[in-house]
Amino acid sequence: MSTNDSFGSRRAFLVGAATVGATVPLAMVSQKVFATPKILPAPFEGAPICTTGAADGAAAAAGALKKISFAWNAGAPCLLGVTVAKEKGFFAKHGLDVDLVNYSGSTDQLLETLATGKADAAGGMALRWLKPMEQGFDVKIIASTHGGCLRLLAPTASDIKSLKDLKGKVIAVSDQNSPGKNFFAIRLKKAGLDPEKDVEFKQFPGPLLRVSVEKGEAHALADNDPITFLFQKDGAFREVSSNLDGEYAHRVCCIVGVRGSLIRDDKPTATALARALIEAADYAAHHPEEAAATYAPYGPGKVAPADLVTLSKYHTHAHHPVGGDLKKELALYAEELKLVSIFKPSTDPKKFAERIYADVLS
Repeated sequence: MSTNDSFGSRRAFLVGAATVGATVPLAMVSQKVFATPKILPAPFEGAPICTTGAADGAAAAAGALKKISFAWNAGAPCLLGVTVAKEKGFFAKHGLDVDLVNYSGSTDQLLETLATGKADAAGGMALRWLKPMEQGFDVKIIASTHGGCLRLLAPTASDIKSLKDLKGKVIAVSDQNSPGKNFFAIRLKKAGLDPEKDVEFKQFPGPLLRVSVEKGEAHALADNDPITFLFQKDGAFREVSSNLDGEYAHRVCCIVGVRGSLIRDDKPTATALARALIEAADYAAHHPEEAAATYAPYGPGKVAPADLVTLSKYHTHAHHPVGGDLKKELALYAEELKLVSIFKPSTDPKKFAERIYADVLS
C-alpha cells in the first residue's frame, strides 16, 4: 500500500476531526501498575497555564484559526494530551484549528509524510522516531508531552523478578524496532547483560504477545501501554521493569515533531502548537479524569473508562521538557542507542540532538 493510500484509509477511523483543508495529509495486577503518581497541588487552579480556551470559558484567539493537520496514533491513550488540547480549547486558544489524523503506518512513512509537507505535525515515541531521524528527514522535534508507556512483563508464577533474571530467556516484542525492544535492550545492557547474546528478542503480533508467553514460546514480553497495562489486570503477569524506573522516572517518552518547512516558513504556528500541547499536558496532569474523558471518544474502545483514568494518572504528563532540557534527554537516548549498536558509532549524540531539535519557544 502506498503512503498516500495508507494515510487516506486511516481517516475512516477518525472521530470528531475537522473537515480536511486544502493540503490533505497522509496517512494497548501488580501494585506497581496501579500505583498513582502524585497529582500536582491544588494551587495549580487559577495559574495562567490553566486557562483552557473557549471550551472552559477562556477567550479563544482572535480572528480566523490557522488550520493544520496533526498525525497521531488514536490507539495510544498516553497521547490524551492531544485530545485535551482539542476538546478543552487549547488549540483554539493559540489560534489553531487542528485536524487530528489517525495514522498507523510505519514511522519511516510518517516522517516522510511530515518531511514532504503532507502533514504539518505529529506525535510519537522518542525511541520509535530517533533511529529513522538519524538517517536524516526534514523534520524537527519542537516539544515533548510526557514520560511512561513502556513495560516489560513476566508471568507472576515465573522466577523472573529482575532484568538480570532474563539471561538466556526469550523476550516477545511486537517488532524488532519497537520502542519496547530498544528501551529494554538499553536497560539489559546497563544491568550487565548483552542484549544481542544473553537474551533473544522474538517478534510476535502485538495482540499475541501474552499468548506467546503463555504457550512457552517466550519467557517475558516487552511493549507499550495500553496493551501491557491490560495484560496485568488479571494478576497473571507482573511488571519486571518500566521506563519510569530509576533514572528514567524523569525522562520523556513521547515527543512532538513538525515538518521542517513549517519552522522555516511559519515558525509562529509551530510555537503555537508547542504551547498548546504543553499546556494541555499540564492540564492532564492536574485533571486526569477530565483528560481521560476527552480521549475516550477517539480511542478504539478497548480500554474501560476507569482504566483510562488510571493510565492518565500513571503517565507523567507533568514532565514535558523543552529547550536545553529536552535536547539533553534526546542526546542521552542517542548515547544509549549507540551503547546497544542501534545508532551508528560515528553519531555524535549532542550534535544529533542539536540537529533534530528546533527551539520554537525562546
